[in-house]
Amino acid sequence: MRRLWTLAGARLRPCAVVLVAVGAPAAVAEQPYRLIGQAAPEVALHAVSGINVRVSEHRGEVVVLSFWSSRCTPCRSQLASLNRSFATYRSAGLVIYGVGVDDDPKKALDFARSVNVGFPMLLDPEKGAARSYEVDDLPWTVLVDRGGTVRYVLREDSQANQTLYLQELRALLNE
Repeated sequence: MRRLWTLAGARLRPCAVVLVAVGAPAAVAEQPYRLIGQAAPEVALHAVSGINVRVSEHRGEVVVLSFWSSRCTPCRSQLASLNRSFATYRSAGLVIYGVGVDDDPKKALDFARSVNVGFPMLLDPEKGAARSYEVDDLPWTVLVDRGGTVRYVLREDSQANQTLYLQELRALLNE
């Protein structure tokens, strides 16, 4: 099932949460991602390049966090798609971080270096950031608005989800 959780009517009804389920049976009842509309959890992680990164340092920019693992086949294509978004929208205030949740630091480093993306790849071997963002599937992509609020969560890498992701990303960049 492809899923995108979103906050609808953010300006008019900040508590209204809507689950958009693409391709899901109408009878399926599912709890929306509870961080939608909440402040993005603060995380500080070490990047493969050696820098330390905090999400809160990017207020005023749209932040995308994409959680990945070297064992996740769709993660490679997800990161490649995000790299295209980064190349297109970086000048509009887009910041992207790939967050590796591998237990084995060597495998994580090898994977991070092999994907060849233009945005920083971060390592989360203790999975503190993954727990903070309630990651339960990979790839898992979180969009944070310019004010530091979690606005969208995208699970699974598919063409339909990529289309939704780009629509939501453009909307956030235009706010």
